Amino acid sequence: MTKTKNSLTPLAIVALGIVFGDIGTSPLYALEAIFGKGGRNIKINQENVYGIISLVIWLITLAVTIKFVSFIMRADNQGEGGIMALVSLIKAKVTKHKWLFIFIGLIGVSLFYGDSLITPAISVLSAVQGLQVIAPKLSSLVIPITIAILCFLFFIQKYGTQSIGRFFGPVMFVWFSSIALGGLYRIIEHPGVLIALSPITAISFIIHHVIISFLSLTGVVLAITGAEALYADLGHFGRMPITKAWMFIVFPALSLCYMGEGALILHNQTITSNILVQVMPSQFRVAFVILAALATLIASQSVISGTFSLTRQAVKLEFLPKMIVKHTSDIEPGQVYMPFINYLVFILVIALVVGFGSSVGLSNAYGMAVSGTLLADSLLFLVVLKDIWHKSLIKVLLIILLFLPVDILFVSSNLEKVFHGGIFPLLIGIIVFLIIDTWTKGEGIIDKERQKIEGSLKHFVSSLKTIDPSIKRVPGEAVYIGHHPDFAPLALRATVNDLHELPKKVVIVTVVPSLLAHVPEDQRVTIDKFDEHLGIIHLILNYGYHDSINIPKALKNLDSKIPELDFDPNEVAYFISSSKVVISKRHNMASWRKSLFFFMYKNALSRSDYYKLPVKQTEEMQTPIML
Repeated sequence: MTKTKNSLTPLAIVALGIVFGDIGTSPLYALEAIFGKGGRNIKINQENVYGIISLVIWLITLAVTIKFVSFIMRADNQGEGGIMALVSLIKAKVTKHKWLFIFIGLIGVSLFYGDSLITPAISVLSAVQGLQVIAPKLSSLVIPITIAILCFLFFIQKYGTQSIGRFFGPVMFVWFSSIALGGLYRIIEHPGVLIALSPITAISFIIHHVIISFLSLTGVVLAITGAEALYADLGHFGRMPITKAWMFIVFPALSLCYMGEGALILHNQTITSNILVQVMPSQFRVAFVILAALATLIASQSVISGTFSLTRQAVKLEFLPKMIVKHTSDIEPGQVYMPFINYLVFILVIALVVGFGSSVGLSNAYGMAVSGTLLADSLLFLVVLKDIWHKSLIKVLLIILLFLPVDILFVSSNLEKVFHGGIFPLLIGIIVFLIIDTWTKGEGIIDKERQKIEGSLKHFVSSLKTIDPSIKRVPGEAVYIGHHPDFAPLALRATVNDLHELPKKVVIVTVVPSLLAHVPEDQRVTIDKFDEHLGIIHLILNYGYHDSINIPKALKNLDSKIPELDFDPNEVAYFISSSKVVISKRHNMASWRKSLFFFMYKNALSRSDYYKLPVKQTEEMQTPIML
């Protein structure tokens, strides 16, 4: 969608609530992970504080302003962003070493799930811990209050964010204004911290304090959490509103905030926890804790919504089994709710809060997930530069030198944290990757076995031209749902070979998932084969991974364009063939992976529900397929 100049400012404000919640609440825990309890025990002195604050500001500049805003956000799939958009672009347009790059992308996707679990836990917990500053006696209530807030957050997911989403932007605008003013208040008390704005301060600190700089990266990386969200939400707002919000509101506010926190730490070296709350003047702290709770709810909501969106894309691209997807907005098709994912994420987030008990403990786990996802983004973007945009080798090498050293440093600095909480996102990443890999491999085996039974559609239709007299032509119309445009639906074969009948009018519909984000309705349908004598039409429906699939609705829209479809799609009979997976003793997959695939296949959403077929008019035929 093209945005006019007049619409950029309102869109930029709205984007504050959807795009920047995660990175905007990072000051709640980032510096605490460096200087606080459980941090690196870095000595608090003027040189260290100035150097680390400068490091934070300039690494944000490099990783977010330059890397994402200036470069990676240009790599979109029809305006849609996110790591799955990069995967789909590579899957569609790259030939050499394609599966290696898809493998890297899926690792990034898997780590993003770990990130999306930690964000609600660490952000809400960090905000509620602010109560300890206002009323230390309430410390024992931090965990229960955090759990109560998270219960509310996950409960309201089924209602969507359409009704409350309009308030996200203004609330986050107040949040960014507050942390900017709070930071400015402390900077006025200690103006020397402004030296952190100079890149020379960061460079000098790195040169003279190599070890401290490296150790501090585990906390610095927390300051860029949510960078992936800028890219993932590209399709909602477009590049310019996101850029405008970042450059004129978010980045200045974060810079002032981190300098203000640094000034406070130098002014009172005993303040190493709940730093952001104590940046605020004492008379505003109660209101700020409430505001922080709202801001972290918004940040968590954005990440959870992003998880739904990412999972939906993975399902459409056939990396995961079909699941129930509920649309929560009549206007915005991208706003979806997935009950299974919501319940699973809720259980794991609560387990994280109870298991780690503090934001510092969670920060150890957070860094590994964030840095791994950022590295995967960079690697895939380099593939897009070289193999899709065909940029010169010199330009690719310059980008490599600009991006990869920082990403590698972030990952390597977090390796030690693997044994202090960082193992959690890695385990989640490994589990998600194994699920994706098992599903795609199992589906590949099932597809090959099914196609052997189905046979060529072209040959099958040709064989019907000399119809056996025993095959009866029955009145009416029937729609048969196929798996692949080149193969005959098993349900149609069963109708002819087993029931010895064929409807007067047969419409074969094959849904082909596109690697594009959207396929326009006027380009969605292809009439592949048509035999007037037999009354057989073959329609191929192409859907992008952000399009909603509804076969009856698609047929109704085609009624006026294809005269042969002169029937009511909600009344016609639908026939769909499904595979009854039977686990064999063949050595094509490990036995435990066969069991995992069988469990997912058995519990996946049926194809009839996935395609929105009317229940009373749909017949499902099962065919045993050996795995």
